[in-house]
Amino acid sequence: MNDLSELTAHDYQALAEFRHQLRNFLAFSEQAARAVGIEPQQHQLLLTLQGFTDHDKVTISTLAERLKIQHHSTVELINRMVERDLVQRSRDEQDQRRVLVTLTAHGHEVLHKLSLLHRTELRSTGPQLVRTLHTIIGESSLDYMGKE
Repeated sequence: MNDLSELTAHDYQALAEFRHQLRNFLAFSEQAARAVGIEPQQHQLLLTLQGFTDHDKVTISTLAERLKIQHHSTVELINRMVERDLVQRSRDEQDQRRVLVTLTAHGHEVLHKLSLLHRTELRSTGPQLVRTLHTIIGESSLDYMGKE
């Protein structure tokens, strides 16, 4: 086994291939979002909202952190999405200072279409992505994670 600080030409090739595959998937995702009439960041916000459990109260701050964007940028994104009936805002009944964000029926519909497309794409491209990732992390990483 190589020292973990050493990188071979094969390591660089695998990292480059993994990055290429990720970028291909992201390009697909961006194109799919635009094809249904929304921006990629709007798709990410819809998916982030849907990914929380029913009992989670999703605030603008939570979304900003999950999307890795500034609070004011998240507010502007939500404003545009409210105008398009993709999400709605409401005050938290227990803490009126907090603004909660939820999907609308239309937001669910758009997200459902996109998620079906993404699942189909991942079923096609995912196995190669997993093989490349496995090349990078190797067997010892899987053993360490308890996933033998």
